[in-house]
Formats: sequence, C-alpha cells, structure tokens
Amino acid sequence: MKGNLKKMKVFGYDPVQYRLQLESELVMNELVGDTISLEYLNQINCVVCGKLTKKSFAQGFCYNCFMKSPRNSPCIIRPELCEAHEGKGRDPEWEKEFHFQEHIVYLALTDKVKVGVTRKDQMPTRWIDQGAFRAIVLAEVPYRQLAGLIEVELKESFSDKTSWQRMLKNEIDDSIDLLDVKDQCAELLPEEYHQYISVIDDVFEFKYPVESYPTKVKSLSFDKTPSIEKKLVGIRGHF
Repeated sequence: MKGNLKKMKVFGYDPVQYRLQLESELVMNELVGDTISLEYLNQINCVVCGKLTKKSFAQGFCYNCFMKSPRNSPCIIRPELCEAHEGKGRDPEWEKEFHFQEHIVYLALTDKVKVGVTRKDQMPTRWIDQGAFRAIVLAEVPYRQLAGLIEVELKESFSDKTSWQRMLKNEIDDSIDLLDVKDQCAELLPEEYHQYISVIDDVFEFKYPVESYPTKVKSLSFDKTPSIEKKLVGIRGHF
C-alpha cells in the first residue's frame, strides 16, 4: 500500500481511533503490537498545490506555498497577528472562512499545562493532535486575533509549547486540576477579557492506544532513514 503520507484522521477519545489514508484506509489501532514497515519512495508533493517538490517546508509546503499560502500565514503560529476580522490577510476569503470564526482558548495537560488557541470546530481534534491527557475550554471568542491576545496575556505564566519527548514518555503530573488552573487564568486576565471566559467547565480526558510507554524516545526521519521497520507499541499525538 502506498500514497502521500498525510495527517491521520482521529475519532473518539476513549480510546482515540487513528486512521491513516493511503490507497485505502488503515485503522492504525489494529496494528498496535505488530511490526510495521515504512519505506520512503523519494517523492514529495506539496500539501496545498500537489506539485512535486525536492524539499518540503514547514508542514509539507513547496516553497511557493510556504511563502504565499494562507495556510502558512504568520498568524497560524501567532494568532494575535491575525487580521481576518478586518478583511485582510494573504487570502481574505480563506481568512474569513477559517479565522473570522469562533475560536477557543484552551488549557491542555500534555507534559505540563499549556495554553493554546484553535477554531471551536477543531475541538477535541486539536487536543488529540498534541497528545493531551486532559483539556478544558478557558475562553470562547468570535475571531482568531482575540483568542491570540488572550493567549499572549497568559504566556508569562503558562507555556504554549509541548515537550513531545516528555509527552511520549507519559511524564505527566496527574494531580493537576484544570478547573483550578482555569480559575487562576481568569484572575490573571485583564477585566476586558472576562466576558469571554467560558461557562462550560467540562474537563475532557483522552485515552490513547498504547501498550507501553518508552523510557527514552528519539525522532526518525525519512531523510536519514528511508526504510523503517519497528514494532508499533502505541500512538499518541500527531503533529
């Protein structure tokens, strides 16, 4: 079976179901515990335009799309820079559809408590992508920039990054209460943002198809290792 390697689809969260799309659909959960083989066929296609490219940039772009596609705008990484609500951006119509929409600011327990931003329709997918153990909605806002501004206010107290190594080793402080952390965040925010604090206090908890967690982890790259054959002991997160 072959095809372009893309982000897996996810369903549910008890446990999370992973599905890989190639020539046909593979339910990856069924392969946990088996030895799998992956081979790089020396072909890279841009995730936006589909053109062949010798090198991919960021998360699968050719150089032209890396520089021009709205999917790689600066506000993807720094939502406080978003101008969608002003009708601006690399592609105003794209921005209107994806960024001038309801967004949430969330707290996720991955390796530690992190603060993040995503479209409201991307929960809980975004949390699963980051390998979150638990997550809670902190604030709900009408457009992306506003979510980014709230996130910036909290960055001095909470990280917006995940240590994927610690997450994959399941090094998590299970005693952390996200409801308490949400209350702390509300106190840290300027009063102008209090109106956006979510009244929903549900704490989402995720279980992943993992047989055992490793004590050491390292990344593998097709650039250096074009043929990989290993036992799949679990799946968690998806960057």
